[in-house]
Amino acid sequence: MLTYVGRRLAGAVLLVLVVVTLTFFVLHGFGGDIATSLSGQTATAAQIEVRRHQLGLDQSLVSQYSDWLRHAVRGDLGTSWTTSESVTDSLTARLPVTLVLAVGATLVSGVLGTAAGTWAAVRRGALDTILQIFVVAGYAFPGFWLALLLSSVFAVDLGWFPATGYVPFTNSPVDWLSSITLPVTALVLGSTAAIAQQARNATVQVLQADYVRTLRSRGLSTRRLLLVNVLRNAAPTSLTTVSLWFIGLLSGTIVVENVFALPGLGSLANTATTSRDIPVVMGLMVIMVSLVVVVNIVLDLLQAWVNPKVRNS
Repeated sequence: MLTYVGRRLAGAVLLVLVVVTLTFFVLHGFGGDIATSLSGQTATAAQIEVRRHQLGLDQSLVSQYSDWLRHAVRGDLGTSWTTSESVTDSLTARLPVTLVLAVGATLVSGVLGTAAGTWAAVRRGALDTILQIFVVAGYAFPGFWLALLLSSVFAVDLGWFPATGYVPFTNSPVDWLSSITLPVTALVLGSTAAIAQQARNATVQVLQADYVRTLRSRGLSTRRLLLVNVLRNAAPTSLTTVSLWFIGLLSGTIVVENVFALPGLGSLANTATTSRDIPVVMGLMVIMVSLVVVVNIVLDLLQAWVNPKVRNS
């Protein structure tokens, strides 16, 4: 197992390196003169040249990339071109907010989706039909529309939750929970529907297996059959769906954070891309790719723990 994890980590480092390298050259190679856009339309040629020298843009792309990579491997992702703040400090301050939303939405949708999908598979009929309607509704309603609706009804009209802002858990657990309830709810609907659908299909397939019918004929209780045999064999599909939705929720938080004015990576990404703040964009790319890689490795380890066939292979 340790050898397997070591190979995956080595591959993960290589993947991150390839993605950030391509991103760096694409950002610098397209979109016109960065120094001109950062200096403003009224800047003179001399001012633009000074700005280009300050940013190191007068060097070759290879030299710029080598310098960035040399600092990045030491944890220094550079300085923002628009705010002059440390990119590493900005990401460190904002990452917990985004992770709270993404992890919270993943946990809630994972529990609710798995429970609903399993129940629909076991009790086929009206409940199964209701689940299908819920799945269609979950795919139909965009996250940003639901976020605006929740904010308008439960924050503005009823005043049950704050419309904007984020309170750290260390300041007040109650206010923290109140500040993330609506954003997490806005992210949950679509992911819950998808997980429920996949859990339902996987459970139905396992219930139709020969060994399940054999266990039933031997008098094994339905509860024990579900908890010990069916759910364990249906879990790999649900785990894959949950991991994919967690990755999707990382990008989905960008919209939700802007709706609720949360100080996460979403608002930082929006500002950095519109202002062409390449050091910040590169830092965001490193964080996002690293999270995706970590999620995939954790998924493989969970698959091996749940399914002995995967572990043996």
